[in-house]
Amino acid sequence: MGLFIPLVATELTLYSRTMCSWCLDAKDYLSGRGYQFTEIDVGRDRDAYEEMAELSDQTCVPTLVAGDEVLANFDTDQLEKFLNEHGIEP
Repeated sequence: MGLFIPLVATELTLYSRTMCSWCLDAKDYLSGRGYQFTEIDVGRDRDAYEEMAELSDQTCVPTLVAGDEVLANFDTDQLEKFLNEHGIEP
């Protein structure tokens, strides 16, 4: 009998703000392709803002954390490239 190794989905966290058009694009991109992610509004949560800044060395949104990888201040083309490079699938 062969060895079964379960695939574990990469946990995704999207740091965003309500009125950020790039954040809306990122959410639409991820949702439209079946990705599950946790969204954190850094405009409403100062501690989350500080956490995002520490993780990314930036204060720009959107910021995506995927496991140990961080993508900050991006558009959907950069997001798609990041997900592909790191083999992150829905």
